Amino acid sequence: MDYLLPADIAELAERVVAANIAAGRTVALAESCTGGLVAAAITEIAGSSAVLDRGFVTYSNEAKQELLGVNPDIIDTFGAVSIACAWAMAQGALKRSGADVAVAISGIAGPDGGSPQKPVGTVVFARAIRGQTEEEALAEERLLDGSSRSTVRHQAALVALDLLLP
Repeated sequence: MDYLLPADIAELAERVVAANIAAGRTVALAESCTGGLVAAAITEIAGSSAVLDRGFVTYSNEAKQELLGVNPDIIDTFGAVSIACAWAMAQGALKRSGADVAVAISGIAGPDGGSPQKPVGTVVFARAIRGQTEEEALAEERLLDGSSRSTVRHQAALVALDLLLP
């Protein structure tokens, strides 16, 4: 196959599209540090229109608030790179779409922006599934290899795609 994106991302996106078609599920994305990379990976696959409802690229805090309804208090208290913010992003994407599942990604891709508490490579993920209670939503923080911006974004896209598998 001829892919625009790295083969491992495109191959996982193929699995995501096929598995969600088989499950009759549609997905939405709320992306920050990946800047639409996960949506791009999915749309690289033929048949993706049966799966991808929409993607929100909410790079700024204002966009997270305006497009996804993230409460400014969450960002002020915990930061944009926090489990609370990713959870709110996923919930917002689900509420503002017709999708069955939403995945959110926010992180520090670097090379700047890290701190001792949140070094470069800190990425938070959340998944919300329609019909589940908010308490059942998955939210987690991971410290990815922060050796380069592209490495962080690549790894984050793989984790997000994996979260979209039924």
